[in-house]
Amino acid sequence: MPSEVIALPESHPLRDGRTAASPLVQAALGRRGPTLPVWFMRQAGRSLPEYRASRVGTEMLDACLTPDLAAEITLQPVRRHGVDAAVFFSDIVVPVLLAGVDVRIVPGRGPVIDEPIRSAADILRLRPIEHEALQPIADAVALTVAELGDTPLIGFGGAPYTVASYLVEGGPSKDQLRTRALMRTEPHAWAALLNWCADVTGAFLKTQVLAGASVVQLFDSWAGSLSRDDYIRRVAPHSRRAFDALRGLDVPRIHFGLGMGEMLDALPALGADVVGIDWRLPLDEANRRLGGRMPLQGNIDPAMLTAPWPLLGRHVRDVVERGADAPAHIVNLGHGVPPETDPDVLGRIVELVHEL
Repeated sequence: MPSEVIALPESHPLRDGRTAASPLVQAALGRRGPTLPVWFMRQAGRSLPEYRASRVGTEMLDACLTPDLAAEITLQPVRRHGVDAAVFFSDIVVPVLLAGVDVRIVPGRGPVIDEPIRSAADILRLRPIEHEALQPIADAVALTVAELGDTPLIGFGGAPYTVASYLVEGGPSKDQLRTRALMRTEPHAWAALLNWCADVTGAFLKTQVLAGASVVQLFDSWAGSLSRDDYIRRVAPHSRRAFDALRGLDVPRIHFGLGMGEMLDALPALGADVVGIDWRLPLDEANRRLGGRMPLQGNIDPAMLTAPWPLLGRHVRDVVERGADAPAHIVNLGHGVPPETDPDVLGRIVELVHEL
């Protein structure tokens, strides 16, 4: 369902000036400043001892929906690492849960849905997300933004294909066989499912932005399982729909997907302002494939976080050098922070990037 056109509140950090000049927002707008901005996907979470202490006795999804706890977890890596942005602590299935789907997160496995969505009848039973259900998200974002000052908050959401894959598979899947089978064999049901996923993610992102997020990122963790043709024809329009929920809300939009090197040129048409690149593709090649027109984000190899510092430092420098010809560069990992990462290593990366 299309969203009404609205604008950012006057108290929003981009409008009142708190975050508009921040290195991350400026880079997302394609403007290079004297300091490269850096943040890490999954920076708020399992690698931090303070996170583990905060989560004692609390289930993951309960933590996401407890505003003061979600805000505290979001702020922890900003305090510890000195990163240039916070990313909202949540999970891509939170809006699915808030829309009434019975989903739980199993430690060591991830989101699990005991009654997967695998037929047109299942899809017809999915209900729209109610505005009131999103109030804990708005409250958590507002609490976070009040503490961040001039550091921007990045809003978070799952791309429709990745959300749909959890619904269809019933949990994490490396190849999404059932998902791709549904896509090919029941195209009308598939379009309805992805529209629903786009709408719940869009509502989730919109709530975060109206409450104070200065940037948003759409995560498509499983899109690399698709052929280029399937992605462009059967998936990309729905990712565009998720971003379209922000129509009238003038915030930069980042798209990050794993294994999408062959589809990079399709991403600007989704409404993305910044393209996140995983560790597989060097940034200079990504910049070439995008015609030198798009700010890039990435793409330190997470596997290198356990390497001796001289090797990791050289790798970080190489990433920065390869991103130098893009209009702007937001330094990040090529995927999320592994849970076993030494937090001090992330702090050293931030210091190095800021020196560079």
